[in-house]
Amino acid sequence: MATGAFLFVLVSMFLVSIPVNSKEVCQAFCDGEDSGRATLVRNATKETFSGRILTLSISESLDMAFASLERAEVNDQVWLDRSFDSGKNWEDDSKLGLKTVPAGQSQATTDLFNVDDTAVISGIGAVRACARVGTDTVCSTWARSEFMSETPIKAAVTTLMQFYKEDGLWQTVGWWNAANCFTAMLDYFRLSKDNFYIRVVEDSYVKNLEGWWGNFTSDALDDVAWWALAWVDAYDLTGNKTYLDMAILDAEHIVAYRDDICGDGIWWNIYRKYKNAITNELYIKLAAQLHNRLPGDTKYLNEAVELFDWFVGSGMINQENLINDGLTDACLSNNDTTWTYNQGVILGAAVELAQATQDNKYLTKAREIADAVIGSSKLSPAGILREPCEDWTQLCDGDQSSFKGIFLRNLAELNRVLPNKPYQTYLENQVRSNYENNRNSMNQHGLHFAGPFDYPDANRQHSVVDAYVATLP
Repeated sequence: MATGAFLFVLVSMFLVSIPVNSKEVCQAFCDGEDSGRATLVRNATKETFSGRILTLSISESLDMAFASLERAEVNDQVWLDRSFDSGKNWEDDSKLGLKTVPAGQSQATTDLFNVDDTAVISGIGAVRACARVGTDTVCSTWARSEFMSETPIKAAVTTLMQFYKEDGLWQTVGWWNAANCFTAMLDYFRLSKDNFYIRVVEDSYVKNLEGWWGNFTSDALDDVAWWALAWVDAYDLTGNKTYLDMAILDAEHIVAYRDDICGDGIWWNIYRKYKNAITNELYIKLAAQLHNRLPGDTKYLNEAVELFDWFVGSGMINQENLINDGLTDACLSNNDTTWTYNQGVILGAAVELAQATQDNKYLTKAREIADAVIGSSKLSPAGILREPCEDWTQLCDGDQSSFKGIFLRNLAELNRVLPNKPYQTYLENQVRSNYENNRNSMNQHGLHFAGPFDYPDANRQHSVVDAYVATLP
C-alpha cells in the first residue's frame, strides 16, 4: 500500500539518532543472508545523487531488505538502517550490512536483513538505504514490506503498531491517548476477526497495572474512564472477566466524585474544580456498558439514566445541538470549543442506554447531535471531519489530535444499530479522504483528514485506524 518515496540528503555532521543496540533477527532467514536469496523483490526507493544510484529493495516473500549502490567509486559505502519505532530512532551502533566499494568495482550490495521481528510485540520495523560518498551521508526515506499491510486497513493498523513500545504503551502519546490507541486495536480485533497483534491486550494490561496510582486509576477521572472503557472492550473481545472487574474497579473510583453541585454530575478530576462534558459522557457510557454486561444490575443503570438526563438539561448542549466543553462556576455552559470527541462519546453512551432500557429516546437525541456535526460547516467542511483547532494558528496539541477518531468510533456504534446505516457514506468518505490525501510512503497518517499530511504520531494514527474500523459492520 506504499506511495511514492523521495530521497533526502543528510550531511554527516547532522546525522543524529538515539543509539539503539542492533541485534540479529531471525525469521525465514537470519540477518545477513545473501541477497541472492531474495524473491518477489520490490524497489521501494531508487534515486540518483552525485551520479550514483542508491536503491532500497524489499523481498516481499521474505520480509527482508537490502541496499545497493551503483555507478559508485572506490571507497563509497552502502548500508541499511533499521528502526523499530517508525523511524524515530534506529540501530546506529553498526551500519547493517555495511559494504565498501573496492578498487576496480563500481557497485556494492548489502546482505539481506529482516524488516520486522515478529518474535517480539514491538518488532514492527522500517528500513532505509544509506550511502557515504566522501564526507556526505545520504539516506532514502523509510519504507517497509507489505507484511500485514495487504489492505489499507491492515496497513494503518500495522503502522500504529510501529509506535507500540516495550512498556506496553504507545510512543509519542500520553497516558489517556494510549488507552485510545489500545481501544482502536481492540475494536479492530473484534470487528475484523484479524487477531495477529492480539498479544497487545495482555501485554498492555500486565505492564501498566501498576502505572500512575495502580489499577489504571489517577487524579484525572476522564483518564480513568478511557482505560475502563478499554477494559470493557477487552472483556468483550476475550471473555476474560479480569478485564471487566478492572472496569468495575475504575468505575467506582470515578463515581465517588459525583455530587449535587450544579444539580448532579461528576467532576473532571479529584480536585473538584470543573464539571465538564467528556468526563460525564464517558461515565454514562461506562455505567450503561457495565449494566448491559452484569446480570441483575440496577445500580449502574440508574446512574447512567440519571446522569444522561442531567447532562441533556445541563446547558452543555447548545442551540446548534453541539456540545460545549463544560460548565462555569455558576453552573452555566461555558460556550467553550465544540470538540469532536465531546460530540462522539455521548453517541456511544446513547446506544448502550437504548439497549439497556429499550427506549429509543436516547437514539433520537444521539441522531440530533450526529446530524449537527455532519451538517456543520466548521466540523465537517465538504463532508470531511475537521477539529476546530485545525483552523488555529497553532495546530492541535497531543490531546486534540486524538479527538476525531473518538468521534468516528462512537458514530459507528450508533450507525450499526440504526436501520439502513444512515452514516455509512459519511464514514466511508473519511477513509477515502485519508487514504488519498493524508498518507505518506509508510502508510502513516497525519492530522488533516482532508489533507495535506503534516507529520505522524500515534494519536494521528489511531484516529485514522478508528476511521477505518468505523466502516466495518
